[in-house]
Amino acid sequence: MKITVIGLGYLGATHAIAMAELGHDVIGIEANPQRLSDLQNGKVPFYEPGLPEALVSVLAKGNIVFKADHDSESLEADLHFLCVGTPQLPGSYAANTEYLHSAVQALAPYLREDAVVAGKSTVPVGTSAELALALQAATGNRPHLVWNPEFLREGTALEDSLRPDRIVIGVNDEHSETVMRKVYESITDLGTPFIVTDIPTAELVKVAANSFLATKISFINAMAEIAEVSGADAVQLAQAIGYDERIGNKFLRNGIGFGGGCLPKDIRAFMARADELGVGSAVDFLADIDAINLRRRSRVVDLVTQELGDLTGKKVTVLGAAFKPDSDDLRDSPAIAVAQLLQAAGANVVVHDPISLDQVNLNYPALATEQDLMVAATDADALVLATEWREYREADPAVLAAVVANALIIDGRNALAVERWQNAGWRLIALGRNVEASI
Repeated sequence: MKITVIGLGYLGATHAIAMAELGHDVIGIEANPQRLSDLQNGKVPFYEPGLPEALVSVLAKGNIVFKADHDSESLEADLHFLCVGTPQLPGSYAANTEYLHSAVQALAPYLREDAVVAGKSTVPVGTSAELALALQAATGNRPHLVWNPEFLREGTALEDSLRPDRIVIGVNDEHSETVMRKVYESITDLGTPFIVTDIPTAELVKVAANSFLATKISFINAMAEIAEVSGADAVQLAQAIGYDERIGNKFLRNGIGFGGGCLPKDIRAFMARADELGVGSAVDFLADIDAINLRRRSRVVDLVTQELGDLTGKKVTVLGAAFKPDSDDLRDSPAIAVAQLLQAAGANVVVHDPISLDQVNLNYPALATEQDLMVAATDADALVLATEWREYREADPAVLAAVVANALIIDGRNALAVERWQNAGWRLIALGRNVEASI
């Protein structure tokens, strides 16, 4: 099929490359000149394992091109995917959908009457109805608009695109469903479930899923708060309750909480939209979920202060900056938040990360960074593990102990082998655990 993908940020670039990998003829539309230039030259403008190689491959095959604007070639497209961002509005929890509206206005002159427009952006329920009215006003035709939420995980995004655990399509006409089944045919032929719903349900799927995952993470972090004052072990607790198949063990690791461009933004936008619909009380609990998540960041600072006293002039090395490993995404990163809180408390903070220090220097210039792990740790009064990169899990604690001023590490992700670090002379404090009592 001939398709366009509008908006080539994390979602759009990944989706465009995946569609080309599946053999479709793809036109990527991106207004940001630097991002566009990068993609045209075979460079993915963010870190995502496997995606650079896939981009080089599809460019070589010639079934993907990147453009700043629509042109006559867009008129030939059977399907247009909307992948533009819906960030949180400044000073509000609500999602900003203006980029979606701009995208459909730019698309309208190049939209064939039989072409399908598929939204993939995460939106407040009801957004597609607004976009449909805008398209109808601009074209004079009743648009074939569907909603097709994405479920990508940073670090495995290409795999999630090519072999998803489900495909959800919100449609209101048979033609649109036929087109959507065709574009995903090679995936569904392998057995991937294809779920057809009404459009409002499809709009709700992503925010409902993210709200549930956020709830699960904050639940175990709430249990960790209780464990820390009662002598219990939240890691063992999670393991024990995770064997219950009704609960499961995924997303039950306690630590400094969730971040990134999806979960925090989406639960806040969900609360805002529920308020607009007059049913805000239905998701009041999400405010507590958000609050628990933010408290875990402050807890790290409390632990460092508890160990070192006044942090003024103390060197604290924060291990990790991205919100999760195998990503350079700093959006709402707990690691960055912890570094900033430690700095505000008077500490001399040095941030290390295997991938994202250029982004830290660009977006958080007040934070000192160091690319070499050994240099970053030298003379540190404390280390804080804030992102569970493999480099940290596999680091030699004895080697690091030889360069620090004080062998203290706060494991904010419960990712380190406790006995290994303790045997190397470290005082290790893990969130939600009484690790000294467990040895």
